[in-house]
Amino acid sequence: MSQVFKALSDPTRRRVLQLLRKGPMSAGELSDQFDVSKPTMSAHFAVLKEADLVHTERDGKSVIYHLKLTVLEEALLGFVHSFGIGAEAADPGKETAR
Repeated sequence: MSQVFKALSDPTRRRVLQLLRKGPMSAGELSDQFDVSKPTMSAHFAVLKEADLVHTERDGKSVIYHLKLTVLEEALLGFVHSFGIGAEAADPGKETAR
């Protein structure tokens, strides 16, 4: 979970994830959306891959990035549940005191 939050801590990486919600994009297409160097973008992509938030596939010379939304959802739900929030949803058999 800490790798996911490290990845989410940077606004550029959050924007990459937002762009990928619309569908897969090549590294070049993603890089064109930012005013940073290609090595900087490569470092951002590496952090996202390390956190397992994206996966890649080769298409000729291009690298295509895909969002792994389930990993993000699981990390965020795990974080919320660690504070006891939404625990009832995680355990439907548990009744809440009123």
